[in-house]
Amino acid sequence: MNRFAFLSLYRSLTRHRLYAALNIGGLAVGIAVFLVLGLYARFESSFERWLPRNDGIYVLQTVWHLPESPFNGASPHTMGGLLEQMREDFPGLVGTRLRGGEKGGIVIRGGVASTEDVAQVDSSFFDVFDLPMVRGSGNALRQPSDVLISDTLARRYFGTSDPIGQMLTIAIDRTDNYRVAGVFKDLPKNSDFNITLLVPLAAKPPYDSWSHWGSTSLQTFLRFDKPEDARAFEQKMPSFVNRRALADLGKDAWKVHQLALLPITRMHLEPQGSASSSRKITVVTLGIVGLLTLLVAIVNYVNLATARSNLRAREVAMRKVLGADRSALVCQFLCEAVLTVGVAALLGLILAELGLPLVNAAGGLSLTIPYATVVPGLLVLTVVVGVLAGFYPALLLSRYPAAAVLASARAPGGGRAGTRIREGLVVFQFGLAIAFMVGTAVLVAQTRHVRQSDLGFKREGLMVVLSIRDSLVEPAQRRAVAEAIRKLPSVSTVTIANSAVGGSGENNADNVPLPGVAGAGPSLRWIVVGPDFFKVHGTRLLAGRLFDYAHRDDDAQTRTDREGYNIVINRRAISTLGFRSAQEAIGKTVGGDRPRTIIGVVEDMRFFSPREPNSATYYIHYREPEKASTSVVSARFTGDTRTTIDAVRAIWQRTVPQVPFEAETAESQLGKFYEADDRATRLFGIGAGLAVLIGCVGLWGLASYNTQMRIKEIGIRKTMGASSTDIARLLVGQFLRPVVLANLLAWPLAFVAMRTWLAGFDDRIALSPLFFIGGSLLATVIAVLTVLGQSLRASRAAPAWALRHE
Repeated sequence: MNRFAFLSLYRSLTRHRLYAALNIGGLAVGIAVFLVLGLYARFESSFERWLPRNDGIYVLQTVWHLPESPFNGASPHTMGGLLEQMREDFPGLVGTRLRGGEKGGIVIRGGVASTEDVAQVDSSFFDVFDLPMVRGSGNALRQPSDVLISDTLARRYFGTSDPIGQMLTIAIDRTDNYRVAGVFKDLPKNSDFNITLLVPLAAKPPYDSWSHWGSTSLQTFLRFDKPEDARAFEQKMPSFVNRRALADLGKDAWKVHQLALLPITRMHLEPQGSASSSRKITVVTLGIVGLLTLLVAIVNYVNLATARSNLRAREVAMRKVLGADRSALVCQFLCEAVLTVGVAALLGLILAELGLPLVNAAGGLSLTIPYATVVPGLLVLTVVVGVLAGFYPALLLSRYPAAAVLASARAPGGGRAGTRIREGLVVFQFGLAIAFMVGTAVLVAQTRHVRQSDLGFKREGLMVVLSIRDSLVEPAQRRAVAEAIRKLPSVSTVTIANSAVGGSGENNADNVPLPGVAGAGPSLRWIVVGPDFFKVHGTRLLAGRLFDYAHRDDDAQTRTDREGYNIVINRRAISTLGFRSAQEAIGKTVGGDRPRTIIGVVEDMRFFSPREPNSATYYIHYREPEKASTSVVSARFTGDTRTTIDAVRAIWQRTVPQVPFEAETAESQLGKFYEADDRATRLFGIGAGLAVLIGCVGLWGLASYNTQMRIKEIGIRKTMGASSTDIARLLVGQFLRPVVLANLLAWPLAFVAMRTWLAGFDDRIALSPLFFIGGSLLATVIAVLTVLGQSLRASRAAPAWALRHE
């Protein structure tokens, strides 16, 4: 770089302060947005990459293909005994299983019970996962009474003393004493493994479904030395499933139940049929927003730099007269542009650092800037953008003949080609801005819709006692807790079921054969409910009646499958079972050898994420639901929420002191489903808002330049009788044309992007044309207001001044 580049940059910053602020500031904001959203995308795509040899680890997915089943799709969970069967058929297979994790067990120490992230794993766990150890080794897990704990947990329970050899009482399915045999480093935040304790997995846990094909109770991980080995193993799965699942799933089991390998580094974003698929769309969307915001800033910078450089034609001509050749001028312009972008990059990095705490707070994140990676990237970006911004002005201005420029009454403006280039850049810039506006409106409308839509039950004043589902709680204790809660003055109704708001409890489904229809029948979700279940939730009855004690067949607990029992179905199940209306379904019997008679039809109740399909469901009534394998208490209450929860906590601590208390309101449970989309909406809104701001800054600067170039024309028009309104209309109309054309780019882009995002929701809004019309009108208003000030000031100038102005 030569000294003229530094001198030109200094003059630009000091003599044209407003232009410098607009040009450098817009690019700096774009770089800051790109950095922040890029950091978010980088964090979300880095899960499990911290693991040594992560490229050889795969998670086994269970993939269901059942007609109308609520569980179709892939899940990163398998049945418990799958790995044992695989080792019998494939000797030498390296694998391990993991059960539990977040809040997977209870640690009892000093008479105090605490819920901890306990995971049960095979003794071969460290053959697959190389967890970094602080003390001890993974070989300790080969002893059934050993436990490995995280570094943070070791300090919490044992302080500065040596934890090795210390005893911990841990309750999972039962209470046992374990000896601390090792301490592993805390797992990083970019991990889906929420684990603070590792205990050996029992060889044959007491579950009837442990080796039943179709059940899912844990995660199975395999390690392969080469990708080719993984692909070869996966090709053997059809015959393996057909052979092993014959007894449980019948002939050709592979058609309905498949096994697939997924690299562990893709597990966070890619499993379909889960929240991860929507997470991937969100990450990709925000990454694209960051790139497009940077692109808008670059286009804005190039546009302003190109326009303003034409005003320097006389400077270039003077330099040519004084002996400068074309290569020196090109070098000067390029160096000046790179230096300017360098200043913008530095400011962008500062803005990103300052804004990161606000973004972390808005998005519930903990992002930091890795300077070792970011700084080299910014240097490359500086050179690339600087060359892009300086290339056209350098070539354009360096080719002007010095004599022609000095003899001209005005500086050259690049001609019609230059004008078209600038208009094209404005179209591109505002096209993205309009697409951002439409996208933000759709995201806000959808997130508001899922929070306010009718879920089929009354979410206000509903509480769920989650801790009662713990396997350490006896059925008698569940009943005692429910009865004590029912007696609280603020509680009106209590029920027990194996499912509750927020997806708590169990997820079960089975096929329901239909009379006169061949085949196993459609798959329906089934839920065991106790007395007053529908009353607690305020569910609307569509036809028939609800369960009661007057009908013996209502209590499935006292009936065998062959005897049959009564069921209640939801609205979605009407068509699934082949009925035309709710009334037609009443009294009909389905189920084949397991007769189930429909006595009532209720409104759909959405207990799960709005992204999950609201599946066809039938309800089974138990007089004593607390005896079910997993039960959750739900209570309808009035008055202060905190007071009621404290009263329930007191009951719990008296009745079940060995299990930590956990209860949430229905609104709090449902709020967990909305957090990711709320965070994405906030981040998208921030990026979109700043992109629009950058576009406005560029439009204002361009309007200022064009107005300055047309001062004499304005003076002549006013002399010929044009009014200030005519002049303002002329100048505003000049910029409205590219803004209007920008809709041709914005509408298809926004439509495709938003349709893809909304497809992830089962309950979603319609993609109304009002979103697109509103975005275009808002962009038009912003464009008019942006250039109106410049237009009015120019239109009010005295003709004599305008004609003398240079």
